[in-house]
Amino acid sequence: MEQALLTVEDAEVLNHPLTLSIALVWAISVFLWVGDLARAEEHIDRLFSSAEFHSLGPYLALGRGFKGELAIRRGNASSGVESLRSCLAELHAAPYELLTTPLNISFVQGLAATGRSAEALSLIEETIEQVEASGDLCYMPDLLRVKGNLVLAAPRGGTHEEAELCFRRSLELSGHQGARAWELRTAIDLASLLAVRGRQEAAQALLRPIFARFGEGLETADLQSAARLLATPN
Repeated sequence: MEQALLTVEDAEVLNHPLTLSIALVWAISVFLWVGDLARAEEHIDRLFSSAEFHSLGPYLALGRGFKGELAIRRGNASSGVESLRSCLAELHAAPYELLTTPLNISFVQGLAATGRSAEALSLIEETIEQVEASGDLCYMPDLLRVKGNLVLAAPRGGTHEEAELCFRRSLELSGHQGARAWELRTAIDLASLLAVRGRQEAAQALLRPIFARFGEGLETADLQSAARLLATPN
């Protein structure tokens, strides 16, 4: 988070609108990732201002997509879904595909939140196929985690075993990538599933060592969720 803020400050000094827009995009991604929605919104507004003034079309579309994700996070899923649908269509047409995978993840979560589970599951499977074909696997752990949660939430047909398999594959891949943040996020969801199934000791044994690797950022959303889960009595 400190590095994201510093990068934006450095970009502002350069007086180069495209560089600033790029810095803002990745800073916003970090703030959304850690759950700092107020700071994310502040930087989204700055991205809009810079991109609109300098006619940077793809960055305006990204700004709308980020606004959509923010709306979903804040409980206004219907509005967020429409913003993301419009954003993704613009980015595909540009074409500008650098961030379409994480935006698809947000779109999927918005669809699920508005009761469109089948559409959400279809899109997550399509996105998984796309990243497998392209080799762009950095988001695969989170795609598998989201798929696991969609399987759990399916009105019929989903099973705990199928969801657990998705979570286990996500953990394995995030471990191979050294992606501790993905690993933590999946461990939280898998530990929650194990606890629901009466396997509290296994849930704690899974989550505790992963949580212990983090020496900072304990105020961030995922680490707070992990701490609450670990504090739950067996």
